[in-house]
Amino acid sequence: MTVACQTDPVVMARPENDARTGSPVRGRHDRLPLLFAVVLGGAGLGYRLVMLLLDVPPSNSDEATMGLAALHISEGRHWPAFFYGQHYMGTLEAYLAAPIVAWLGPSVLALRLPLLLLYTAFLALLWLLTRWLYSPWLATFTVGLLALGSDRILKNQLIAGGGYPEINPLGVLLLLLAVALALGRIRRRTVGYAAWGLVAGVLVWDNWLIMPYLAAAGVLLLAADRRQVLRRGGRDGVALLGGLLLGAAPMLVHAVDTGRDPFSVFLGLSGGGQAGSADRLYGGVIFGLPMGTGMCAPSHCQPWQLWWGLAYPVLLVAAGVLAWRGLRRTTGGVTGPGRDVEPDGPRVWSADRVRQAARLALVGAAGASLVSYALSSAAGATPVESARYLHCLLISTPAVLWPLWRLAGRSDGRDGDGGPRRAYRIGARATLAGVIGTALVATTGLVGQAADYQRLAEQRRDLVATLRADGVRHVYADYWTCNNITFATGEEIVCAVLGEDLRAGLDRYLPYRDDVNRAPRPTFVLPEGSTVSAAVSGHLTGEGIDPQARHVAGYDIYQPRERGGLPRP
Repeated sequence: MTVACQTDPVVMARPENDARTGSPVRGRHDRLPLLFAVVLGGAGLGYRLVMLLLDVPPSNSDEATMGLAALHISEGRHWPAFFYGQHYMGTLEAYLAAPIVAWLGPSVLALRLPLLLLYTAFLALLWLLTRWLYSPWLATFTVGLLALGSDRILKNQLIAGGGYPEINPLGVLLLLLAVALALGRIRRRTVGYAAWGLVAGVLVWDNWLIMPYLAAAGVLLLAADRRQVLRRGGRDGVALLGGLLLGAAPMLVHAVDTGRDPFSVFLGLSGGGQAGSADRLYGGVIFGLPMGTGMCAPSHCQPWQLWWGLAYPVLLVAAGVLAWRGLRRTTGGVTGPGRDVEPDGPRVWSADRVRQAARLALVGAAGASLVSYALSSAAGATPVESARYLHCLLISTPAVLWPLWRLAGRSDGRDGDGGPRRAYRIGARATLAGVIGTALVATTGLVGQAADYQRLAEQRRDLVATLRADGVRHVYADYWTCNNITFATGEEIVCAVLGEDLRAGLDRYLPYRDDVNRAPRPTFVLPEGSTVSAAVSGHLTGEGIDPQARHVAGYDIYQPRERGGLPRP
């Protein structure tokens, strides 16, 4: 696929960036912002690499489950389409990590190395998209903001728990392809449409949180060039459909094999809950926005950090109004640059019209994501952990910042020192500084907690070393411990989940449960002082079995002489 360097007459008329229209500049004017973007992006990548090497953020059983899928793929044993134990959320992360797991062996580092590349791609693609739609310096400012990373942001970007690290770079790529196709910048258009369909299909298989952005990119593409896509017998439409089916093939094959309709699964997941409207508004917007977009400390927001939850919707509406007004001022379809076009042939919008429509697409996708989350029960019931559902809003960061950026840079020399325009400009610049400052404070909050996360990782390693030294091969544990043990030992130790009611818990890979159930003397590994640990101790004692308890690395380990009727039927 080749991208042509087309000349935009609207842009070339202005050697510098126009703060009113946001027309991107070209040539040497891009070099300095690009240089700064590379430096800032490199700092963000280096920060994440250091955190990764320090075991930050902490791994969990969901990530270990993805690791087990990667291990099975690397060995050619299984080719899972979805996260073990469910019929949604694709295993793209497992396929990306499988070659590294085969090379380095099972480890959290092996799982997360591909995610660093995805983060790098996200910054690069978003810089390019922002440069096209707004300005090079706003693109660089956006990269600098996204180089920072709070606890919630790094968990979404660096934990291979399924569906989060990859959807943002792929979502930006989808929008970039839509804009390039609408502008006629891709010479081999059929290949471009096939690529768009492939990326869209992969996203449909992988994670449905990206759907508002996929829909926005699709509407943009169809609106700008619908005659080329929908024309009868057209190769472009066939290529798009073929790419879409190929990208979504794992989901489609799984549906045929299991007889489960993936869309009915989606409808079941998106049902309402019992949380009140006030709780949803607070958890989904006032608290959810600063937490989900990286403005809060680990697991909590200070009251002063909630200002972003009030400012974000206002900025989003302002960005939408600006884009809509800009779209109404632009001209309609024009023939594609550099091509001889028949009267009934493909036509594309003007560059400015595509730019304004793409801005509106970013705003609309962010608004749809925010509204759908705020209407869900998760926003009110579990706002801290569920803020991850707003992860895709990072794609719309330049759109949200644009009203401030436009106002902060506007100066025509006519307003005096005390004029209202100068006051607005100062206020906008102060707000932009506040955005950076708030994100920086949230980032330092994670850095301050890194030592605690390191201790958790060290405890996990001590636990695994103890079990290996004791020759343990079969274990019952709680959900958040179980698959960590199995993955860390490369299935040398097999674990099954024990619930608090002492019955079998959520085992995502059922063969492990069968193996442990057949073991004559399985070991119990449970968080020290937990309810389930006390219940196991009481049950074994009541059965007249000495549990031989000891405490290691924050866990109670029971090695009874016999099973003692656990788990309960």
